[in-house]
Amino acid sequence: MSWPVTPGRANAVRDLVDADRELALLRELIQAASSGPGVEPLAEAAARMITTATATDVCFVHVLDDTERSLTLTGATPPFDSEVGKIRLPLGQGVSGWVASHREPVVIIHDKESDPRYMPFESLRGSDFTSMVSVPMETDPGGLVGVLNVHTVARREFTSRDVELLLVIGQLIAGAMHQARLHRQLVARERAHENFVEQVIEAQEIERRRLAGDIHDGISQRLVTLSYRLDAASRAVSDDRDDIATAAEQLAMARELVALTLGEARAAIGGLRPPVLDDLGLAGGLASLARSIPQVDVDVDLADTRLPDHIEIALYRIAQECLQNVVKHAEASNARLTFVVNSDESGDTARLEIVDNGVGFDTFENPLGGDEMGGYGLLSMAERAEIVGGRLNIRSRPGSGTIVTATIPIPSPVID
Repeated sequence: MSWPVTPGRANAVRDLVDADRELALLRELIQAASSGPGVEPLAEAAARMITTATATDVCFVHVLDDTERSLTLTGATPPFDSEVGKIRLPLGQGVSGWVASHREPVVIIHDKESDPRYMPFESLRGSDFTSMVSVPMETDPGGLVGVLNVHTVARREFTSRDVELLLVIGQLIAGAMHQARLHRQLVARERAHENFVEQVIEAQEIERRRLAGDIHDGISQRLVTLSYRLDAASRAVSDDRDDIATAAEQLAMARELVALTLGEARAAIGGLRPPVLDDLGLAGGLASLARSIPQVDVDVDLADTRLPDHIEIALYRIAQECLQNVVKHAEASNARLTFVVNSDESGDTARLEIVDNGVGFDTFENPLGGDEMGGYGLLSMAERAEIVGGRLNIRSRPGSGTIVTATIPIPSPVID
């Protein structure tokens, strides 16, 4: 038995229920659709609403999964709400799978077991119920969203008006269900992107730590030993004046080369991985960074809050590049470095801000990433912020200093 989907089905509510029940039903539909972006809460609310609207005993809401190859039980009336997420049915299998494939309702008055499409699930206690109706949930332009099933303990002769009412309800909530499913997919993709970025940065940092350790334990240590041996050779040189002068000159040049190479090795270690973050954390590292710039008086206001490693590294590098700009280009006498973590209904956000009283520049004539600003490293700072999901904002005017602000959302911990 099947019923075609007719246009303007939402208007059929008026013909299927009395005025008072129509108002209550529409109110419940609106409340269910506006209950939030979650697919499961919406399906659960819909299941409760449908049993009341249709005077049935239980309702199951099966939603098409992201692969569009199977249905998942996403909402159910008690006591079967504990089975939500546990029941999966490939398209074409079982009554619900058949309805999803054919987009047609199915009515079974009694003797479900004799229907070749019926597939019992022990946890859903199908033998306790006699009659059932299964209808597709469809929306335009989203297409099939899922399947609604209602069951009754006592035998019930479901009429075409009963089926039409279920189709009306299914279509009314299908749009909200489709939007909820899209939201879930978007959140999953954003989470996957965040995880990918974190894994890439973590892999980079592991490699940087390894290289830094190799340089420190290998090249640096050998250079230090070489410097000691050069000093010993200088003390042990013969008393011949010509030999002494020549040897002293060569040793001095060798020591200078060692010092230069050792300095470069240490700088390379610091460039690969800021060891101050491991020792002092982000707040301590930023404070140390501010103290390392004697040319400018840097005031600090730093929250002692630890963040994920990849975000701490990004903020530290942005601050490092920005303070170098203050020294090299701003001609500033004073700067202020602020780091805070703000919280609101959307989550936590790290905010780093550096303000200087320098000469400033015209951001319209010299946009971020322009060739004229290449020496300022502004594009590099912006890229560091963007790769961890944040953004960089620069405000400046000639003669009025510069304000650089980096804001980075802090990912919520994943709860298994």
